[in-house]
Amino acid sequence: MALKRIVLRDFVIVQTLDLDWQAGFTVLTGETGAGKSILLDALQLVLGARADAQVVREGCSQADICVEFDSPASLRPWLDESGFAQEQQLLLRRVIDSQGRSRAWINGTPATATQLRHLGEQLIDIHGQHAWQSLTRPDSARAMLDTYGGIDGTQLKALWQDWRQAGQALEQALAAQDNLQRERERLQWQIAELDKLSPRADEWEELNAQHTRLSHAQTLMDSAQTCLQLLEDDDAGAANPLGRAHHLLQDQEHLEPEFQNIADVLGSCVAQLHDARHSLQAYLRRADLDPELLADLDERLSLWMQLARRYKRTPQELPALLEGWKQELRQLDAAVDVDALRSAEQAAHQRYQSEARQISQQRSLAAPRLSRAITQSMQSLGMKGGRFEVQLESAEAAGPAGTDGVTFLVAGHTGATPKPIAKVASGGELSRISLAIAVTTSELGQAGTLIFDEVDSGVGGAVAETV
Repeated sequence: MALKRIVLRDFVIVQTLDLDWQAGFTVLTGETGAGKSILLDALQLVLGARADAQVVREGCSQADICVEFDSPASLRPWLDESGFAQEQQLLLRRVIDSQGRSRAWINGTPATATQLRHLGEQLIDIHGQHAWQSLTRPDSARAMLDTYGGIDGTQLKALWQDWRQAGQALEQALAAQDNLQRERERLQWQIAELDKLSPRADEWEELNAQHTRLSHAQTLMDSAQTCLQLLEDDDAGAANPLGRAHHLLQDQEHLEPEFQNIADVLGSCVAQLHDARHSLQAYLRRADLDPELLADLDERLSLWMQLARRYKRTPQELPALLEGWKQELRQLDAAVDVDALRSAEQAAHQRYQSEARQISQQRSLAAPRLSRAITQSMQSLGMKGGRFEVQLESAEAAGPAGTDGVTFLVAGHTGATPKPIAKVASGGELSRISLAIAVTTSELGQAGTLIFDEVDSGVGGAVAETV
């Protein structure tokens, strides 16, 4: 997967450049400002770095960058899944216009900057002139140690997330507990108040109908009694004339056949009047003024109206309101189980701690091996007697990478006390230490091309020759 070719068109100050690379070691030299870093900038852009209109050569409409790599077999599954052509060579191209907009291609197929970055991580390993600065950060040092030791922290990170989420859930539950208790007490009080009424669906309509009947009971009874008298009066009652007319037509229907139909109609009327008289008599027997029941109805209807006004509902809505409150209370009782959340948080913490201890043990084994490997590399870079040490200590706080803090210590010569890299004063020593680390750790990476920017910064003479 070595870099084979770079082609630039209208990039910064370059009008046209076609540069073929041979396998092995290549050095670009030149005075400051000669443009050595232009190639590095072009490579970073074609590998997914943020595009900028400033890279377009003055007076031109766009900058065009194309690079060619040997196509590694390890990338073929990804290329196939992403829809890119499988070829012997891997061609990456990026065009940036004067507005800063960019387009990209992989083997002639349009691609995104994210896809370019994915390839770049596996094709090229770039070490800038200040690469040593990242080694002063504990997270970078820890990541380098893990890479060297073949330590996979994926499971640890997942367990950290689980523990963190469980802890957040517990904190939220504890913070909300007081509010939930107040809400629970409010619902319980309201439910108790409405439970005294125990409103049933359709009860409001039934109560009103019953109240209407009782409040007009005397009038209704008087009307029923009057009707009954009109029907039963011997002189003016409706039943007697109908009965006599019915019998008269029946007696003469043999003389006039039409009388039979009329007599049947009158007979039906007589029967209906008889039924009506019995119904009125039955109503009067069961009718009751019952002032006590009427008073009870007045009181219950008044309570319905009072509660409806208090909770700003119509009386008909009270049964559904009560059931809704009961459902809310059931949900509150079931929603937060602090003890269960606390147990879940403790279990998640234990799983994380167990995995973190295993990772710590692996780092303890890898640290001396990395120390020896970089120390050996330093000897060949003019730092005879120099030492490199990987210091492991407990981190200030647990995190997704575990409970270890990692610091790189360096002694530049025999008898010197190892100190953190950030406290190494010599720029030449920093350059050589950075190179020693890069060479040692790059052997584990997939990148087929290593690029060192100003790797000889701060050194000269025989040391520069060695570098």
